[in-house]
Amino acid sequence: MNRVVELEGVSRTFPGTPPVEAVRHVDLDVEAGDYMAIVGPSGSGKSTLLHILGCLDRPTSGVYRLLGLDTGSLSDGLRTSLRGSEVGFVFQAFHLLPYRSVVENVMTGLIYNRTPRRVRRRWAREALERVGLGHRMDFTPRQLSGGERQRVAIARAIATRPTLLLCDEPTGNLDSKTTESLLDLFDELRTDGLTLVIITHEELVSRRAERRVQMIDGTLIEQVAS
Repeated sequence: MNRVVELEGVSRTFPGTPPVEAVRHVDLDVEAGDYMAIVGPSGSGKSTLLHILGCLDRPTSGVYRLLGLDTGSLSDGLRTSLRGSEVGFVFQAFHLLPYRSVVENVMTGLIYNRTPRRVRRRWAREALERVGLGHRMDFTPRQLSGGERQRVAIARAIATRPTLLLCDEPTGNLDSKTTESLLDLFDELRTDGLTLVIITHEELVSRRAERRVQMIDGTLIEQVAS
């Protein structure tokens, strides 16, 4: 397998009195095609770790390699380019533009990714078909259910054809039936070869992952089979 993520002694400390050690000396490997859940209480460092994985933040110390590239040695511009081409993000809040159509919302991610204009709509339509919303392309988010909105957000994340999909509490606003449907979609995306890392407080969600990593007080303390 190809290694997508390599963390070696990664820490993230935020200045203050006293300083806050959000992530402490984390070692972690994620292989291509892995499906990992990061679990732990609020304030344990999960979101900070996710931001580091997504190149939204830099570790204070340690080494983070994404697809073999030492992200700490990259300029801000190259990190942005790497993030745009290789990482997709899904959050609890859908972050959709309410007055734009579904397909236009998906296309926004391709604009930031600098995808050529001539292929944006085609890739957006293909992503929407992949998440089962080909029949909703001309709707606006206001016309969709919560589960459909999150599927649009997932389509936007995968339209750029990333290697790694990072999800921060993606089912937090959904009921249990809709959550199950979304988890089925994650299973399918993983089967397609996508690498998934999901932050969650929900046992239902973490049990569907192949690997579970627990964080407490910024430290990765155990891995247990789901």
